[in-house]
Amino acid sequence: MNFGLGMPNLAESAVRIMCMVHISGESAQTFILQVSDLDLEEFNGFPRKSSFIPSSKLTQRIAAQLSKPFMFDYTGGHVNDIRAAAEVSDTVVNIVRGILDFFQVTVKTTQRIYELKEVGIHGTCNSHYTIEGNMRTQDMNITRVLDLNDCREKAVMHKGMATAVVDKVSKQRGESIISTMRYVYTVKPTAEGGLITRAHGLERQYFSPFNVKGGSFKMEAMKEMVLLDVKDAAGAVTSGPMESKGNLIFKFNDSDINVPITMQNLTDPVPKAVELIKRLAVANNYQVDTATTEDTIKLYQLLRMVPSEGLDAMWKQFAGNEEQRRWFLDMITEIADGKIIKFLQKRFQDGDVSANEAVQTLVVSVDHLQATPELLEMVKMFLHMPFSKSNIYVWNTVVLTYGSLVYKHCAYYTPCPVTSVQPLLDMAKEALKNHNEADMVIALKALGNAGHPGSIKTIMSFLPGVAANPVDLPPRVLSAAVQSMRLIATRDPHSVQETTMSVFLQKDLPAELRMLAIMILLDTNPSVSLVSIVTEHLLEENDLNVISFAYHYFKSIAMSSTPDNQFLSTTCNVAVKILGHKFGHLRYYNSKAMRMDWFNDEYLIGTATEVFMLRSTTNIFPTEIMMKGKFYFAARILQLLELGIRGEGIKELFRANIPALKGDLSYTDFEAIWNVLQNWELLPEDKPVITAYLRASGQEWFLADINKELIRTIVTATSSSAGKKSFVWTAIENLTAESGFSWHWTKPFLVIEARYLQATTLGFPLEISKYYHVLNAITVNAKAKINPPITDHLEQLLISEVTLESDGFIGFTKDFWVFYGINTELLQSGSEFKSKIQISIPWKVVAKMNAAKKKFELDFPPCKKEIELFSIRSDVYAVSRNIEEPNAALITPIIPIVVASTNTESQEISVQNIWHPKTKLCHESSIYGVGICVEAELRRQYFHEEYPLYYFLGYTYMALKIVPGQAINPVDKIHFEVSTGPNGHPTSVFQLLKTLRKLSKEATQQLNPSSDLGSSERGSQQEGWESAPQPVFNIKAFAMSGKQVPEGYDAAMYYTPEANIHRAELIVSQVGEDTNWKMCVDTTLNANTREKVDAHMRWGAECQSYDMSMEAAGTSHLPGAKLTLSTKVHWTRVSERIKELGRRIESYIPGMAFLLGFYQEQKNNTKQEVSASFVAASADSFDVKIKLPEYMVYRQGFPLPLPSCFQEFQHNNINTTLEVFGQA
Repeated sequence: MNFGLGMPNLAESAVRIMCMVHISGESAQTFILQVSDLDLEEFNGFPRKSSFIPSSKLTQRIAAQLSKPFMFDYTGGHVNDIRAAAEVSDTVVNIVRGILDFFQVTVKTTQRIYELKEVGIHGTCNSHYTIEGNMRTQDMNITRVLDLNDCREKAVMHKGMATAVVDKVSKQRGESIISTMRYVYTVKPTAEGGLITRAHGLERQYFSPFNVKGGSFKMEAMKEMVLLDVKDAAGAVTSGPMESKGNLIFKFNDSDINVPITMQNLTDPVPKAVELIKRLAVANNYQVDTATTEDTIKLYQLLRMVPSEGLDAMWKQFAGNEEQRRWFLDMITEIADGKIIKFLQKRFQDGDVSANEAVQTLVVSVDHLQATPELLEMVKMFLHMPFSKSNIYVWNTVVLTYGSLVYKHCAYYTPCPVTSVQPLLDMAKEALKNHNEADMVIALKALGNAGHPGSIKTIMSFLPGVAANPVDLPPRVLSAAVQSMRLIATRDPHSVQETTMSVFLQKDLPAELRMLAIMILLDTNPSVSLVSIVTEHLLEENDLNVISFAYHYFKSIAMSSTPDNQFLSTTCNVAVKILGHKFGHLRYYNSKAMRMDWFNDEYLIGTATEVFMLRSTTNIFPTEIMMKGKFYFAARILQLLELGIRGEGIKELFRANIPALKGDLSYTDFEAIWNVLQNWELLPEDKPVITAYLRASGQEWFLADINKELIRTIVTATSSSAGKKSFVWTAIENLTAESGFSWHWTKPFLVIEARYLQATTLGFPLEISKYYHVLNAITVNAKAKINPPITDHLEQLLISEVTLESDGFIGFTKDFWVFYGINTELLQSGSEFKSKIQISIPWKVVAKMNAAKKKFELDFPPCKKEIELFSIRSDVYAVSRNIEEPNAALITPIIPIVVASTNTESQEISVQNIWHPKTKLCHESSIYGVGICVEAELRRQYFHEEYPLYYFLGYTYMALKIVPGQAINPVDKIHFEVSTGPNGHPTSVFQLLKTLRKLSKEATQQLNPSSDLGSSERGSQQEGWESAPQPVFNIKAFAMSGKQVPEGYDAAMYYTPEANIHRAELIVSQVGEDTNWKMCVDTTLNANTREKVDAHMRWGAECQSYDMSMEAAGTSHLPGAKLTLSTKVHWTRVSERIKELGRRIESYIPGMAFLLGFYQEQKNNTKQEVSASFVAASADSFDVKIKLPEYMVYRQGFPLPLPSCFQEFQHNNINTTLEVFGQA
């Protein structure tokens, strides 16, 4: 059995078994099989360069079981009940099944070509037979081909994919797995029937994470049997007690324990797991130790072997150690069977875990649990435990996780019994009866997680106009009721369509409810006729929010390219054409639904992002905002994170128009909103201010309400008059204590464990699995000094200087594996992709804050050692592991590592077809003594030109590092300082970006006083300073070294409004001895036209060496005029580096323009100038013209890459934007 890529010079792995098989008859229909002379060999290396290696220890272990007799029934060419000794493992029985599968053949002498449904090792599959006679030998040659895509009771197993919906249309565009199976028999006719003298089986499978047409991994399983001898009499066989092992169909066993990416001795797991937890806790006690992250997989495997009493013993050992306790609770979530449920039930009964620990452990444990009927009953018990109701977040988690488990249960057990969801139905009915809003919401959200079609009638009882009895429920209950049908939409689309249409057609219902109904309706993939009905009713609709929501959702779906919307996009396109004439110019402040997606047929991968904003006509504040994403891969749709925010009580503050609100993001806008929020005491007491939820993989896990009491607590504790009872005061006391404040947190999390297992003709299970593990870590140490100390109230901080010393770490390591090969408890052989992404941000800083002086300072120590901020490493390996030598695994990179050779000819052979670039780019600052480096190394095969899969296969390394540099002077610390001037607030936030004014040479010199100036010089300078304009803000970045002059840069921004001109200037100066480098940026905006911005930038010695100007203009204020945007860059003198960069960019423009459909025209344009103009040609296209000194590229009707809602926003908002610029 061989695994590889099927290309030359690429490493492969393989397993080969040779043995003698002896079959004797016990009766006319019962036979005994015995295996002898077993020899198992492993291959790991390069074809024609490496050879098979005998695995003697593993051979002995397997032979000890295979030598035992196996009994089976054989009638009419079909193998039935297989029996063996009780101690024979399922893995060995499966190997025997692979041998007996040869004898599963139906011969028809009256037909040459026929097909049958037959039971085999792969399941009950369709077999195609052809029979040819050999005239010379009188033998029959029988060819049997299995259609492995047409099987009942197929021997396959899916794990970890319940929430990933199958996308049938994507499978029509391409497959990620293709399998073939062929048997060839030579049958010699005899008086008793036929005798198989030779049999050959060949199974091939092609697998790609993408589309197999773009290159694939290859599995080839070949088996051959040759008849050596036939005897009339056989010796007596002592069989002993036997038990039935089932029929010929492959049986899976212990798949949870057999983790494919590691192999270890699992005997006596408790002490091994205890030691590993202690080691991981120590290794990651300050920052992530990337060398240990893979040990977490070994720990998961060990914990799955620990019995229930072992978990209790480990809890007692770890409960008193905060670090080890956290690691233990985080790791046991991956046990994934009844042991973890029993353990958590014990913790809930004893109440010896915190609410936070209970929530985190329960969520992950149930999410990764196998949803069997037995485990569903065990999880149901949490609904009745007192601890579950002791905390609102624990209760919400218990209810939501049960609903999620019901969903997964129904994914594997169909039809799904209504009894599984009955507790949630009872909860919803009881809450409706008692009119308990909180209970109704959580019950409906749990029903939404369950997605059980049997809950549709209960959900309907919450919807006005649909319920049998009249209901009058709060808006958030109605919202939860409609959204609870989101997963039923794919399981029972007809019922959901009927319900949502009933809601939508009732115009007297709240607009929010009707918009949500449209959203859920489109999740059902409605027919053309149903969308047409919605379209016709929208033409008569009066509510602009409903119209806007539906129209923009239709428009977004009409442009969709994902397979699941293949037919719906056409339907929505027609609806947009019907509605566009009447509603194509709705303003941006109406409700919106937006979708952006892409899908690549070559890779069968895509993503989609949807954003929904629901508004009402009576409130400027959105009622609800939802954002969600989807990932398309391997013919499945995985729903990523979904975030929803619902403004309940806060809408009460914004019901009326805000007089001072102009909508231009100016200071007055923020001030107006802040003034409204100051009235938070007017918020209602009986409803949450804001409600937020979080969903992952389509399942809601988190629900939180921010109520008025919480706001009151925060406002009281953080107000300037807060005293010693405030939690902020307590935090300050902890910071200013002698020991300071310390906090450390780690979170290991197995995000994905997705596995697909199937039988092979040899009796080994073939596995395709994906593992994605994340280890997060945060460490914070801090100590503060306050001078003068605060004594009574927090407002004293405003007149004190606060010094904060801190060090710590924040970062994570993400490990990702894809395994393709054999995986049993005895051996592993296959191909393995392994990737590690690391982000590490350590810090050590001293911060000073002085609110009275409007100054903020940061001091960093000099860089003394290399720090790897970001790195990614990945490679693909041929792997071979066996349980007899778990620490001697064979792991070979698929693409060989090129080794230099003095032999020219051999070197040419060794590097053939291999691309191996290495890059290292560094930039060092001689001022600060620090540098930044980007490193990259790739190793690829040139086959990627033909097969896209090969773009990703091979060694990859990329890193971003901070490195020590050679400084001009020794650096003691790097000092940053930010201070603001006495100017009041700017008119709008755009002033800091668009209004800069130039300073005179004298003012520039005054910004950088040398540290060794005498007192008289400082005095005269001060006189000049008092007459100079004051900066809006000032930023300093210095390298400090004892008493030497600071080296670095000083930046100041000035703003001075004038009558008809808005002007501002930024000046950056280099500080130090013998330097006069400066950069001056001057921008102006005409206050009358408000449509043109000019910027003039000069830099070099005293801002005189180089010169460049920029201009941007827009026009659209005239009636009927087209939106026009134009930009121009003109340079007088620029540096050689900028010229070279410009030449490089210019060299790419003709080719890129051609690919984008632009035309090119040779033309002598203005020298040393580049300009571009964009004129709106339609609602979704522009005429583009770009002029360079020697040619011009242009295109008419260039489509915008933005969704229509963005285009409309820009179109409707352009005047407002220009007015804002005008206020700068």
